[in-house]
Amino acid sequence: MTGTDHGREAYAAERAELARLLPPAPGTDLPPGRHEHHRERLMNLIDEDTTRERTDRPAQSRLLRPSFLAPATALAVAGALVLGYAAQSGGPAGTGSTGDTRSVSQVLLRISDAAGKGEALPVRDDQFVYTRGTGRDVDLTSGKLVVGPLEESESWFSQKPGPQKKLGLSRVGGETLPINAELGDSEGTRPGLFRPTYRWLSTLPTDPRALLDYLSEITPTFEGDDPDQAVFEAIGGLIGDTLLPPGTAAALYKAAALIPGVTEAPDAVDALGRKGVGIAREDARSAERTEWVFDPDGLSFLGWRSYLTKDTEYGKKGDLLGDSAVIETAVVDTAGVRPQS
Repeated sequence: MTGTDHGREAYAAERAELARLLPPAPGTDLPPGRHEHHRERLMNLIDEDTTRERTDRPAQSRLLRPSFLAPATALAVAGALVLGYAAQSGGPAGTGSTGDTRSVSQVLLRISDAAGKGEALPVRDDQFVYTRGTGRDVDLTSGKLVVGPLEESESWFSQKPGPQKKLGLSRVGGETLPINAELGDSEGTRPGLFRPTYRWLSTLPTDPRALLDYLSEITPTFEGDDPDQAVFEAIGGLIGDTLLPPGTAAALYKAAALIPGVTEAPDAVDALGRKGVGIAREDARSAERTEWVFDPDGLSFLGWRSYLTKDTEYGKKGDLLGDSAVIETAVVDTAGVRPQS
């Protein structure tokens, strides 16, 4: 695993010791690398249970998939959108076309151009990025996919520079909990891939190739993972987790166009059933496909969906692995306070 956040090595050592005590994953039918993937998910649950007992809650990794506002982790969402679209059926997951790799670059360039024309919001270091969205996640602890209910969440992420132990607040089901630095980050979590403040995002390279190279360098990977998929999902986490400076947003989409295997997804649909322009990538090693969904008119980010592309030991082709939908994003002065209408 690679990464630049201070204290992550100590955290990884603690998790590795706990993982060593777990029994080996049963069966041999999972694709390469997926036993480690699900072991990692289980370790996340152990971390969450431990911290809940202390009324603390660490910031969760955004890299298992671009899980903005997954109900279990209350991650942030992005895009200034309003509810009111009628829910539309997108058909069973996994039944849509896989898209045309020859035209996906043109689509991403259109999305990049639209993002680059967005308004650069003034975000002060003492403010919070407020996000609200809805989504579903899955529970794999039984060895089978169990899809959770659609659940709305809110988050307030601190924009303070430097390492921070208190990262903000999350609210799910009426319960408000602190978002704290990850276990092992004794000095706090620094701005970066796991804490993408507006200031940090503004420092990223705007040359697409340089940006992709940098993200490849700082994106954690585990044995058996597809590095290209890891970077694709890291970018998905950034476009779905926070406010983006227009120049950074434009560069991220152009960088995504350089990742091998990225395609169009004509039938993409978010958690609210809103159909849109889709950008997707399939991880053949894990039989998982992740789709980003964009508004067909303004090309703003709507949400994401992930599903299985073939039958596995824990689910069937087309089974949902998680989805989300953007509702609102804003900048506020105080954590826990909603923005004015």
